[in-house]
Amino acid sequence: MIEYSFLFNTLLPALNKGLIVSLELIIPASILGFACGVALGCARAFGSKLTRRLGDAYTALLRGVPLAIQLMLIYYALPKIGIYLDPYGAALTAFILCTAAYQSEYIRGALLSIRKGQILAAQSLGFTHFQTIFWIIVPQAARRALPGCGNEIIYLIKYSSLAYLVTCMELMGEGKVVASDTFRFTEVFLVVGLYYLAMVSLASGFLRWLEDKYRIPGFGAR
Repeated sequence: MIEYSFLFNTLLPALNKGLIVSLELIIPASILGFACGVALGCARAFGSKLTRRLGDAYTALLRGVPLAIQLMLIYYALPKIGIYLDPYGAALTAFILCTAAYQSEYIRGALLSIRKGQILAAQSLGFTHFQTIFWIIVPQAARRALPGCGNEIIYLIKYSSLAYLVTCMELMGEGKVVASDTFRFTEVFLVVGLYYLAMVSLASGFLRWLEDKYRIPGFGAR
């Protein structure tokens, strides 16, 4: 059993402090990562040959290199070329770049699933190439890609726990400090796990609601 005084006077205040930092990482990284993923997915699906190759190379690189290494490089290597980021900025940058690469895969697949007849119809009505993609293709693709993109957000919640590697003291970092100071590793990380479980459960419920709200009628109906 966890002692009442330890739980409410030491552990929960520290974890709540870390939770705020975690949310400050997860929420903007989810939004900006999705936006960057849409742009990257469009470039990979409809861009020039050079653009597609650069987009594919970026995606392969970010998906192939572990996030922990990306964090280390951004925080410790960029200062070598004069770019300095604080721990929060380094963690947020790494999360955005990484999740954008994964999101672009879902978006690209959804974009390519749109029938070419819609593109031809839009062009016959006088839409430019950009207007066709932005107003006709992307809104449909984003709705089709929502389940996959939502799954990536769930992953983002969990791998946000790596931010402590660059001394960004989020939920996992605060828990590690308390555990190291008190040697109560089992109790601390059990509660930390419950925090992450609660965040994932809430996010999953919200994403399911979002899927139902924006589901395309007749497409993927259960």
